[in-house]
Amino acid sequence: MKKRTNLMLLMMILATPVAFGAAHDHEKKADAPAAAKEYKYKTPKLNRAQFDALLAKPEQLLIIDVRRPDELTKIGGFPFYFSVQSKEIENALAFIPKDRNIVTVSNHAGRAGATADLLAAKGFHVVGAVGAQNYEEEGGKLAKIEIPAPKPAAEQK
Repeated sequence: MKKRTNLMLLMMILATPVAFGAAHDHEKKADAPAAAKEYKYKTPKLNRAQFDALLAKPEQLLIIDVRRPDELTKIGGFPFYFSVQSKEIENALAFIPKDRNIVTVSNHAGRAGATADLLAAKGFHVVGAVGAQNYEEEGGKLAKIEIPAPKPAAEQK
């Protein structure tokens, strides 16, 4: 029994620096800015200049924004777009024209790239994916959607 107690005490003493080191490393990670995920899709990720060139010809372009509605209102988006969340894109294929250049949009182009690759595989003419926040970081302007505040009950009557 004494050997087991001594062994457990030794293990606790040896593990203490590791535990404190792990906690310290966790604090460093929490303070560091989140690293951008690597873009790994076949569809090209567009920068601001490339996307602006496409925006100059809106009659040839279809922007498909695959973000949630709360992301659109919080972050902003582009002046004209088809909104469908990435997980629902398969159900929306019948509503997407095949005669337009398609650009997909998400916050940092991750979901946009995945959706664009899926659309391209289905025969749509996808020209790129763009991250709305990346576009804004490069100096582009996003349209902000302002949701009006609810009217007081007295005004609704």
